[in-house]
Amino acid sequence: MNQLQKFGDASVSSRAVPLAAWPVRQSPWSATAKRIFDVTLALALLVVIAPLLLVIAVLVSLDGGPVLYRHSRVGRGITPFDCLKFRTMIVDADHCLTEYLGHHPKASDEWARDQKLMFDPRITPIGKVLRRTSFDELPQIFNVLRGEMSLVGPRPVTSAELARYKEHVGAYASVLPGITGLWQVSGRNDVSYQRRVELDVDYVRRQTLLLDLIILARTPRVILSSTGAR
Repeated sequence: MNQLQKFGDASVSSRAVPLAAWPVRQSPWSATAKRIFDVTLALALLVVIAPLLLVIAVLVSLDGGPVLYRHSRVGRGITPFDCLKFRTMIVDADHCLTEYLGHHPKASDEWARDQKLMFDPRITPIGKVLRRTSFDELPQIFNVLRGEMSLVGPRPVTSAELARYKEHVGAYASVLPGITGLWQVSGRNDVSYQRRVELDVDYVRRQTLLLDLIILARTPRVILSSTGAR
């Protein structure tokens, strides 16, 4: 069994650990090394994919709406930040969602359970492609460079979603959220929200630079296979 398999299968303790008492498992050297790694790779990726970013920006802007979507998420220390994505939804998407959920009880239950919909009427045609390939998340490279995110870490969540982490909020809040992570390489939307929380906690408790490299190496394969994409 490889390290990633052990990591994903590890059990998660249900013992409550308050944020202030959460143990710091990274040494200053490890934290510095991770930051240097993040910035170096993010800058290299930005140079390589700059033409792709430009093409996507033009395609997204064709309907007259903004290119980027800024959604408030919480990061390390429960600090809010604007998580950047290419816009994949129609203009006035929030109003559309409210009306749709009001007329479709099953969809409303699905949204309450997963915060996602198998069929989402708000998503544009180009948005469907961007989500399936995860290209909509490429602008988060700038979040990494600004120190708000890491290349690898827990999935960035909204403040409302923190309630789902229950006693594990401290684990989530002790690290930077990531563009990719255990959840993304373990099935994405095919994984229950509870399992996603467990994977995030597992990552926090066992994180190493080697594990980050393993997750990053597996991410392109997951994207190309569209595993768990919606």
